Amino acid sequence: MNSYPIKLKPFGVHAILVEWPNDIEQNILEDILIFKDFLSLQNFKEKEWEMVPAYNSLTLINIHKKIDHKVLSAQLEELYKERKERAKKPSHLWRLPVCYDAEFGIDLGEVSAHTGKSIEQIITLHTSATYTVYGIGFLPGFMYLGGVPKALETPRKATPRLHVKKGSVGLARKQTGIYPQDSPGGWNIIGNCPIPVFNASKENPCFVSVGDSIQFYSITRAQFDLHIIQAEVGINLLKKESTSA
Repeated sequence: MNSYPIKLKPFGVHAILVEWPNDIEQNILEDILIFKDFLSLQNFKEKEWEMVPAYNSLTLINIHKKIDHKVLSAQLEELYKERKERAKKPSHLWRLPVCYDAEFGIDLGEVSAHTGKSIEQIITLHTSATYTVYGIGFLPGFMYLGGVPKALETPRKATPRLHVKKGSVGLARKQTGIYPQDSPGGWNIIGNCPIPVFNASKENPCFVSVGDSIQFYSITRAQFDLHIIQAEVGINLLKKESTSA
């Protein structure tokens, strides 16, 4: 099992931030999830602690009381040394539809100019990869997906838009993701996903977890319109496969 130099920082009076090297790597994410699971078997129970994993960090939040950062930092450093590799937990591979119609892919032309790829090649590249969910944030349900093919990497827009439509699928350097609601945003928009990725009325508002995988597949505009109707009447369109974490 790989070990990494970790840093611990106060993150308000109720929280502490544990940081790994600032790299987007599957092995780092795996180590974060191993440590999270190990802590949950110690004294960091759900009724008292919330633990939020991300690309290269784990945030521990005490729900009820302030924490002593010096004492907790020393405790976490020792527990990191003692951590044990977890038993393989089931994770999921989710297959999500995207319509790359020009009406939705408003930045396809810019991405094409930057990468030197045709729009058809961009779609093929985007749907050929399997992406890892490295974090969920910015907006409730916004998935930061790593694993964008190098030939498709495109910088964020210099000036963010004030309005990006719900379901928009964007690119930003090594990441791709879906906007779960209308919002400002600076990613390059190449399509739209008709499957709602966040629903506050559900017990589990976001169906994915950090460590899950995502694959996109291309659909036509007619299929997109049908999926929108089906989602509105509550038809479950999610496609998933169980994998090992």
